[in-house]
Amino acid sequence: MANLDQLMDNEVFQAFASYTTIILSKMMLMSTVTAFHRLTKKVFVNPEDCASFAKGENAKKYLRTDDSVERVRRAHLNDLENLVPFVGIGLLYTLSGPDLSTALLHFRLFVGARLFHTVAYLTPLPQPSRALGFFLGYGVTFSMAYRVLRAGLRL
Repeated sequence: MANLDQLMDNEVFQAFASYTTIILSKMMLMSTVTAFHRLTKKVFVNPEDCASFAKGENAKKYLRTDDSVERVRRAHLNDLENLVPFVGIGLLYTLSGPDLSTALLHFRLFVGARLFHTVAYLTPLPQPSRALGFFLGYGVTFSMAYRVLRAGLRL
Protein backbone atom coordinates (compact mmCIF):
# COMPACT_ATOMS: atom_id res chain seq x y z
CA MET A 1 0.00 0.00 0.00
CA ALA A 2 1.31 3.41 -0.91
CA ASN A 3 2.13 5.80 1.89
CA LEU A 4 0.37 9.16 2.15
CA ASP A 5 3.13 11.11 0.35
CA GLN A 6 2.98 8.74 -2.61
CA LEU A 7 -0.79 8.99 -2.68
CA MET A 8 -0.70 12.79 -2.68
CA ASP A 9 1.80 12.72 -5.57
CA ASN A 10 -0.44 10.38 -7.57
CA GLU A 11 -1.99 12.31 -10.47
CA VAL A 12 -5.08 10.08 -10.52
CA PHE A 13 -5.68 10.67 -6.81
CA GLN A 14 -5.18 14.43 -7.26
CA ALA A 15 -7.76 14.44 -10.06
CA PHE A 16 -10.16 12.35 -7.97
CA ALA A 17 -9.75 14.70 -5.01
CA SER A 18 -10.39 17.74 -7.21
CA TYR A 19 -13.48 16.40 -8.97
CA THR A 20 -14.86 14.97 -5.74
CA THR A 21 -14.43 18.35 -4.07
CA ILE A 22 -16.33 20.03 -6.91
CA ILE A 23 -19.26 17.64 -6.77
CA LEU A 24 -19.44 17.52 -2.96
CA SER A 25 -19.40 21.33 -2.87
CA LYS A 26 -22.32 21.35 -5.31
CA MET A 27 -24.16 18.91 -3.06
CA MET A 28 -23.52 21.14 -0.03
CA LEU A 29 -24.83 24.11 -2.01
CA MET A 30 -28.08 22.23 -2.55
CA SER A 31 -28.69 22.37 1.23
CA THR A 32 -28.38 26.13 1.08
CA VAL A 33 -30.69 26.35 -1.93
CA THR A 34 -33.27 24.23 -0.10
CA ALA A 35 -33.05 26.47 2.97
CA PHE A 36 -33.34 29.58 0.78
CA HIS A 37 -36.52 28.25 -0.85
CA ARG A 38 -37.97 27.28 2.53
CA LEU A 39 -37.33 30.74 3.98
CA THR A 40 -38.47 32.78 0.99
CA LYS A 41 -41.65 30.74 0.58
CA LYS A 42 -42.15 30.29 4.34
CA VAL A 43 -42.53 26.52 3.98
CA PHE A 44 -41.42 24.42 6.93
CA VAL A 45 -41.72 20.83 8.12
CA ASN A 46 -40.98 21.37 11.83
CA PRO A 47 -43.16 23.48 14.15
CA GLU A 48 -40.16 25.10 15.84
CA ASP A 49 -39.01 26.44 12.45
CA CYS A 50 -42.24 28.45 12.17
CA ALA A 51 -41.76 30.29 15.48
CA SER A 52 -40.03 33.23 13.80
CA PHE A 53 -43.05 33.88 11.59
CA ALA A 54 -46.03 33.19 13.86
CA LYS A 55 -47.11 31.76 17.19
CA GLY A 56 -49.62 29.08 18.16
CA GLU A 57 -52.30 28.22 15.65
CA ASN A 58 -51.09 30.90 13.20
CA ALA A 59 -47.79 29.03 12.85
CA LYS A 60 -49.55 25.97 11.45
CA LYS A 61 -50.12 27.66 8.11
CA TYR A 62 -46.34 27.50 7.55
CA LEU A 63 -46.25 23.74 8.14
CA ARG A 64 -46.79 22.66 4.58
CA THR A 65 -45.11 21.45 1.41
CA ASP A 66 -44.28 23.40 -1.70
CA ASP A 67 -43.48 21.99 -5.14
CA SER A 68 -40.36 24.10 -5.70
CA VAL A 69 -38.96 23.32 -2.23
CA GLU A 70 -39.64 19.63 -2.74
CA ARG A 71 -38.00 19.68 -6.17
CA VAL A 72 -34.77 21.12 -4.74
CA ARG A 73 -34.92 18.72 -1.79
CA ARG A 74 -35.37 15.71 -4.10
CA ALA A 75 -32.43 16.83 -6.25
CA HIS A 76 -30.33 17.07 -3.09
CA LEU A 77 -31.42 13.59 -1.94
CA ASN A 78 -30.59 12.22 -5.37
CA ASP A 79 -27.09 13.70 -5.01
CA LEU A 80 -26.68 11.94 -1.68
CA GLU A 81 -27.75 8.63 -3.20
CA ASN A 82 -25.26 8.94 -6.04
CA LEU A 83 -22.28 10.70 -4.49
CA VAL A 84 -21.73 8.25 -1.64
CA PRO A 85 -21.13 5.30 -4.03
CA PHE A 86 -19.04 7.50 -6.33
CA VAL A 87 -16.75 8.64 -3.51
CA GLY A 88 -16.30 5.14 -2.07
CA ILE A 89 -15.87 3.29 -5.34
CA GLY A 90 -13.90 6.18 -6.84
CA LEU A 91 -11.37 6.01 -4.02
CA LEU A 92 -10.94 2.27 -4.51
CA TYR A 93 -10.71 2.85 -8.26
CA THR A 94 -8.01 5.47 -7.71
CA LEU A 95 -6.02 3.02 -5.59
CA SER A 96 -6.31 0.28 -8.24
CA GLY A 97 -3.83 2.10 -10.49
CA PRO A 98 -5.93 3.21 -13.47
CA ASP A 99 -4.55 5.08 -16.44
CA LEU A 100 -4.78 8.86 -15.90
CA SER A 101 -6.72 9.55 -19.10
CA THR A 102 -9.26 6.81 -18.33
CA ALA A 103 -9.65 8.04 -14.76
CA LEU A 104 -10.13 11.63 -15.93
CA LEU A 105 -12.80 10.45 -18.36
CA HIS A 106 -14.65 8.70 -15.51
CA PHE A 107 -14.39 11.66 -13.13
CA ARG A 108 -15.35 14.29 -15.72
CA LEU A 109 -18.28 12.30 -17.04
CA PHE A 110 -19.61 11.76 -13.52
CA VAL A 111 -19.31 15.41 -12.51
CA GLY A 112 -20.80 16.58 -15.81
CA ALA A 113 -23.67 14.11 -15.51
CA ARG A 114 -24.47 15.21 -11.94
CA LEU A 115 -24.34 18.90 -12.84
CA PHE A 116 -26.60 18.25 -15.83
CA HIS A 117 -28.95 16.16 -13.66
CA THR A 118 -29.30 19.05 -11.21
CA VAL A 119 -30.02 21.56 -13.98
CA ALA A 120 -32.52 19.15 -15.55
CA TYR A 121 -34.21 18.61 -12.18
CA LEU A 122 -34.45 22.25 -11.12
CA THR A 123 -35.33 23.81 -14.49
CA PRO A 124 -37.25 21.31 -15.04
CA LEU A 125 -36.21 19.94 -18.42
CA PRO A 126 -38.49 17.36 -20.04
CA GLN A 127 -37.71 13.70 -19.54
CA PRO A 128 -35.60 11.81 -20.48
CA SER A 129 -33.13 14.64 -19.74
CA ARG A 130 -32.90 14.02 -16.02
CA ALA A 131 -32.86 10.26 -16.51
CA LEU A 132 -29.95 10.52 -18.96
CA GLY A 133 -27.94 12.53 -16.42
CA PHE A 134 -28.75 10.01 -13.71
CA PHE A 135 -27.92 6.91 -15.74
CA LEU A 136 -24.71 8.36 -17.15
CA GLY A 137 -23.43 9.08 -13.64
CA TYR A 138 -24.62 5.70 -12.39
CA GLY A 139 -22.95 3.97 -15.34
CA VAL A 140 -19.65 5.71 -14.61
CA THR A 141 -19.74 4.46 -11.02
CA PHE A 142 -20.50 0.92 -12.22
CA SER A 143 -17.65 1.15 -14.72
CA MET A 144 -15.23 2.09 -11.95
CA ALA A 145 -16.60 -0.72 -9.74
CA TYR A 146 -16.07 -3.23 -12.55
CA ARG A 147 -12.49 -2.06 -13.02
CA VAL A 148 -11.79 -2.30 -9.28
CA LEU A 149 -13.21 -5.84 -9.16
CA ARG A 150 -11.31 -6.82 -12.30
CA ALA A 151 -8.05 -5.50 -10.84
CA GLY A 152 -8.70 -7.08 -7.45
CA LEU A 153 -9.79 -10.44 -8.81
CA ARG A 154 -7.19 -10.39 -11.59
CA LEU A 155 -9.85 -11.10 -14.23
